[in-house]
Amino acid sequence: MLTAGLLVFHSAVPNAVGRLGSLLETFLPWLGLAVPLLLVLALLRRSAIALVALLVPVAVWGTLFGGPLLSEEDRGAHDILAVQHNVSDENDDPAGTARALIGAAPDVIALEELTSPALRVYESALAADYPHHAVEGTVGLWSRYPLSDIRPLDIKPAGIGEGWNRGLRSTARTPRGDVAVYVAHLPSVRIRWNGFSSGWRDESADLLGEAVAAEKQNRVILLGDLNSTVDDRGLAPVTSQMDSVGRDFAFSWPRALPVSRIDQVMTRSMTVTHIRTLPATGSDHLPIAAGIRFEP
Repeated sequence: MLTAGLLVFHSAVPNAVGRLGSLLETFLPWLGLAVPLLLVLALLRRSAIALVALLVPVAVWGTLFGGPLLSEEDRGAHDILAVQHNVSDENDDPAGTARALIGAAPDVIALEELTSPALRVYESALAADYPHHAVEGTVGLWSRYPLSDIRPLDIKPAGIGEGWNRGLRSTARTPRGDVAVYVAHLPSVRIRWNGFSSGWRDESADLLGEAVAAEKQNRVILLGDLNSTVDDRGLAPVTSQMDSVGRDFAFSWPRALPVSRIDQVMTRSMTVTHIRTLPATGSDHLPIAAGIRFEP
């Protein structure tokens, strides 16, 4: 019953002490691992009551997370294919990373953790297929569509020093009309002895949410490493006004053993039809690709 309760009422877990609520929500699907353990215990005790009670967390987990496992990967036609990738500032093969992303044939590509030497490689490798691009600080956007109204996106928390620039906003001129495209890389979080450290990330999410709310363009695409999942209340300023296929099992981090999707593709007045991971690159994140459909 506790497992089922945490799955359903995770928002009731307080964040006041060590931001435990956000920590739980970041890894919420993994509560399902309690089910096989409880099953073994029920069998060892030969308890019919325990076996019947176990159906409750099974049903809850299946309702929340079972849909993506039962449905097809691509659940609908899309108009735009977007790729989001934190390429890592320690990536020693930016050229190979660029080739891998081109292989997915996206229409727009968002990259984070760009370094000056790697940026030159990406600009050269992506130029033929993506003639339009914008870079602000350590984030960039490459597009098949013309870009205009490019400007930095101020999502820097108060406690971070000057020179930190991890957001941009641009307008993409698509065949179906203009779309505002945001690229953002929110501050990292840490699991420490005293809990979940996400203060800067939450403050940055507030600023990003304010920017999206003030956006005059009706159609918006947000691509970025938001350093948490859509279940995490810390991202509520953003997720409350955006659409996403939030609970698809397209875990993007860490590359060696992905346990969470902290890379996101979200939209406003558009529909995210599906999200999937792409093959590994030289980054510690996996790239994700998302289909996006215009509203009728």
